[in-house]
Amino acid sequence: MKRSWINSPYSFALGMFAMMVPSQTFSTFYTYYYSEKLGLALGLVALARTIFLIWDAVNNPLFGYWSDRTKTRHGRRRPWVIGTIPFFMLTFILVFSPPAHLAGYGLFAWFLALLILYETAATILWVNYGALFPEVFQGDRQRAKASAIQQGYQVMALLIATAVSPLLFKAVGYSWTTVLYACLFAIAMLACMRSVREKEEWSAGEPLRLTAAFRETLRNKKFWVFNLSNSFAQTVNGLLSSTIPFYAKYVLKIPEGQVSILLASIFVSVIPLVFVWYWIIRKMDGVKAWRWSLAVYGLSAIPLWFGYDLLSGVVAGIAVGFGLAGFLVTPAIVGGKIIDEDAEKTGLRREGIYTAVSGFITRSSGLISALAFYIVGIIFGYESGDHPGPNPDDTFRYLICVVPVILLTVAFLLSFATKLEFMPSGVEKGKGGRSANGETLDHQL
Repeated sequence: MKRSWINSPYSFALGMFAMMVPSQTFSTFYTYYYSEKLGLALGLVALARTIFLIWDAVNNPLFGYWSDRTKTRHGRRRPWVIGTIPFFMLTFILVFSPPAHLAGYGLFAWFLALLILYETAATILWVNYGALFPEVFQGDRQRAKASAIQQGYQVMALLIATAVSPLLFKAVGYSWTTVLYACLFAIAMLACMRSVREKEEWSAGEPLRLTAAFRETLRNKKFWVFNLSNSFAQTVNGLLSSTIPFYAKYVLKIPEGQVSILLASIFVSVIPLVFVWYWIIRKMDGVKAWRWSLAVYGLSAIPLWFGYDLLSGVVAGIAVGFGLAGFLVTPAIVGGKIIDEDAEKTGLRREGIYTAVSGFITRSSGLISALAFYIVGIIFGYESGDHPGPNPDDTFRYLICVVPVILLTVAFLLSFATKLEFMPSGVEKGKGGRSANGETLDHQL
């Protein structure tokens, strides 16, 4: 393998592409599939998510802690990722392959069991892949560039998962589509892991014990403010993707075959816009760029209220793409700096537990999303595809526009709860404020 491919942002981003194709397919279509196609009540879908989150509260931080304590000749993170690949593939396929005779509580039991197994595998992957990012890429500019490239790959995955999936579902069915995506995931993830080289010094030192590790993490106010804010914004990501199929059917009143066009309008526009946000980050500090992205994301959701056909939906989708692009790029910069500060304080690189706890906080957005579905459904009388109620168009107009604006307003206000100011990365004391690569650092993060 060529040296230029080792720890390259382009090869590392293959991991994001690998995981986002199945993950986004799951988050976009599982509610629609189980509620609209199989007739499972939204209340039972929300209950399954709630039960999972209780399990997730336990396993997510533990996987991060165990990852930080792992020491092998292949590194700390890579063995976890490679070992989990077949488990993730199997559970992803089974989520969309329930036995034909299941209905009611039998279907609920299948969904709950597979949800727990699938999300456990996903947790291991996301924790360990996410922990590699601040280790492999050091410094604000390198992280900004890597994040932009990573999000470009992510958007390509989102495009496949959301725009291509409806066409594949119609052509070969849900089950065979997941088989194809599982194979694509394995190929891309293995290529990513082949290119990653972990350094021995990353695992140097005696790791903190479990109680001490959690105590240090829980005391970090910047970490909590950042992640609580992000959890509300992350809810919007999941809410938008899972609501769009309903929005297309009940609000825009377009056939399922045109849902791909609507989804493509959002994600195609994001690809060039992530590099616009990369340019913005270079012009201002990362914290300000992150806050601006939350504000812009909220404003960009407003045009969705006025959609009434395919064309107006596409225009609104492009508008939302600009806000989404900012939120995809900017959090990695702030999160990396928080982990760097912790390493300076403790003398240990603890990306695993930080990524895991962060993942649990942001993944709790799934509960907020499920509750939003449930509450708005009760208000407007929507129960399932078999019982949509008298005003399904209002149900999903509020879910795709009003709820996201409220959540992003909360996220924006929370971002000011504690000052998130950082010293520039790579500055050596007494070296005249220059980074390791000789570039002048003229602002602080």
